[in-house]
Amino acid sequence: MAAAGLQHVAAMYAGVVAPPLVVGAAVGLSAGELTFLTGACLFTAGLATFLQTLGIGGIGARLPFVNGVTFAGVAPMTAVAASVKDKSEALPVIFGAVIVAGVLGFVAAPYFGKAVRFFPPVVTGSVITLIGVSLLPVAFGWAQGPDPAAADYGSPTSLGLAAATLLVVLVLRRFTRGFVKQIAVLLGLVVGTLVAIPFGVTDFGPVAAADVVGFPTPFHFGAPEFRLAAILSLCVVMVVSMTESTADMLALGEIVDRPADERTIAAGLRADTLGSALSPLFNGFMCSAFAQNIGLVAMTRIRSRYVVATGGGFLVLMGLCPMAASLIAVVPRPVLGGAGVVLFGSVAASGIQTLVRAGLEKDNNVLIVAVSLAVGIIPITAPGFYHAFPQTARIVLDSGISTGCVTAVVLNLVFNHLGRGREDAGEVTHPMEAGEDLAAAPAR
Repeated sequence: MAAAGLQHVAAMYAGVVAPPLVVGAAVGLSAGELTFLTGACLFTAGLATFLQTLGIGGIGARLPFVNGVTFAGVAPMTAVAASVKDKSEALPVIFGAVIVAGVLGFVAAPYFGKAVRFFPPVVTGSVITLIGVSLLPVAFGWAQGPDPAAADYGSPTSLGLAAATLLVVLVLRRFTRGFVKQIAVLLGLVVGTLVAIPFGVTDFGPVAAADVVGFPTPFHFGAPEFRLAAILSLCVVMVVSMTESTADMLALGEIVDRPADERTIAAGLRADTLGSALSPLFNGFMCSAFAQNIGLVAMTRIRSRYVVATGGGFLVLMGLCPMAASLIAVVPRPVLGGAGVVLFGSVAASGIQTLVRAGLEKDNNVLIVAVSLAVGIIPITAPGFYHAFPQTARIVLDSGISTGCVTAVVLNLVFNHLGRGREDAGEVTHPMEAGEDLAAAPAR
């Protein structure tokens, strides 16, 4: 049970520590503070996993789910950080928005299962793809180095370390199997860090300075602040997160021969949202189910929720050991960048897999995906596009995930739910070709 639980931790560890690294860098945290934030996210991920697997009353799907910090919130949280003049206020604003989003999500959980029909694969696939695409620039920035103002930023050494790390991960994924294959990203970080030592870019200071035992002090970064624009942005992320979790529960239910009904989905979403609402108390972020662990359950055929709960116990212990949490701070940014290409690219690929099932032979769905992706990519390709808008509005507009999600939902309602949308969804062989009814319509 311990070995199988550790395997679940290994499969999702890099995914848990990546969001605090991105957000921590965006708000300018020191190495010590970054270690604290990483440990807090590990600790809260363990608590959320307990809620999901073991459950309390009507809370928890009681399925072998691992919960952790969702990638969906990273881009909006960095947008919030960019909008705050005093970076010391960024985390309290983010925590306040996560608390409100979690509470509202908890209230909405029983009804979300009924509304999930408005989030078909064409919507969720577009959003998941945008999540990965929005995060890839972060990996590219890491690959160049920690400081854009430094003389060696983007040097051949930095890019070489990133490429070497990426190569190690690819080789391990191609030529190994089982446990080693599952922890390929983690092993890539270890090998990349060791290779970086001779180049003098590895700093073991955070480990030496970290305590062996510690506790994530409640509201370490300050009391939460509640700002409307940040709350709206994170509420959109909560909807996306709940949609992903619903899809994950449906998939896992089939794998473990316990189909997830409406009651199970509601209980699982309560665990996600309650974990998210409580997470900021211990300086953590929004929590959601980790899809990569579903694949692990399918591969190993170990379906016990108690095994996953054991993995949650390891996460809590790691969160209570700052020295363990500080190990990730040792990893040079270029090494993280190389692993991030795989990590964030896999998220985008997951979205593309979902879009494959979205029925893109229908011209309506092609338009939904095309416009949603285009709107969502605006903040990436044209960062100053919304410069003339008020700062509060830009918190939402500068998040491609938020704008892309809203666009996909609205277009899906217009084309596939309202009026004659369903009847007009003709098949096309090319996105730019007219549907049958359009081609047959008389000119006016």
